[in-house]
Amino acid sequence: GPVASQVAIKMLGTNGGGFFNANAAHPFENPTALSNFIQMVSIFVIGAALTNVFGRMVGDERQGWAILSAMGVLFLAGVVVAYAAEGSGTPLLHGLGLEGGNMEGKEVRFGIAASALFAVITTAASCGAVNAMHDSFTALGGMIPLINMQLGEIIIGGVGAGLYGMLIFVIIAIFVAGLMVGRTPEYLGKKIEAKEVKMAMLGILCLPLMMLGGTAVATVVAAGLAGPANAGPHGFSEILYAYTSVAANNGSAFGGLTANTLFYNTTLAVGMLVGRFFVKIPVLAIAGALAAKKTVPASAGTFPTHGGLFIGLLVGVILIIGGLTFFPALALGPIVEHLAGATGQTFATGG
Repeated sequence: GPVASQVAIKMLGTNGGGFFNANAAHPFENPTALSNFIQMVSIFVIGAALTNVFGRMVGDERQGWAILSAMGVLFLAGVVVAYAAEGSGTPLLHGLGLEGGNMEGKEVRFGIAASALFAVITTAASCGAVNAMHDSFTALGGMIPLINMQLGEIIIGGVGAGLYGMLIFVIIAIFVAGLMVGRTPEYLGKKIEAKEVKMAMLGILCLPLMMLGGTAVATVVAAGLAGPANAGPHGFSEILYAYTSVAANNGSAFGGLTANTLFYNTTLAVGMLVGRFFVKIPVLAIAGALAAKKTVPASAGTFPTHGGLFIGLLVGVILIIGGLTFFPALALGPIVEHLAGATGQTFATGG
């Protein structure tokens, strides 16, 4: 088939739909370490470049570099945790005398490092292509792709969508800075007032509504519990990953979840509708409100939004909001699975 042309489109356009079911783990779609590297770069290249486009549009390229730096900090942190978790392997196998990292679900031609890196990249952008099965990752290794999507895929993100997702958090960070210094917050010469903050929070809350709401329903009804291939916290993670992926417009699958049922087809479709379209409404409202405002010249009291202090504040706000929103769900899934595995506890197969 026309695999090469489709792979180029799926990666550059961050679509992620593979010609073969195994996606980028299939040798016809991703045969070598070089092709794997090119695909990872392709996933990020347009989304990353748009930060510079943004800086040029507002007349200050430093603004784009600041946003890219915040994205980079979050990305590198995810890579470190995912690789450390996969490289450490699983205590249960170590107890059987099988030392080394976790190679389950991974292609030997890529190994642990390239598989962990690919997983973080594809969930940081709204791509969904996979070169390893995330369901086979360790508990903490699989948690990082979840967190990337739960934040709204603002770490580079999709083509265009990642940038405006990050700008929503920028508005919240500017608002927090304004509260700390007792001044009306400003961004790029525009005053950030109640309307913009309300719309930003509405945009942030659209995704958790579907990610956590859909998961909550699926874990208490028989049709939902029939889906996961694993019991216990890993089965919960399979359900949580499905609703997180569709709401965040990623499209990758944790694997192990039988989702081709009336219940999952319907609820996941609703999740895609809300996650992909409803979040755009508050973003457009913010854009319209800011465009109508007059530009205010910078003064001595204006908080600079291109330096290290702003980058640190932005990263902190993202982590705080993400933690407050999703930590309870993560505690029920990958975190408790990791703690249980460390003590040798296992769970039966089946929903």
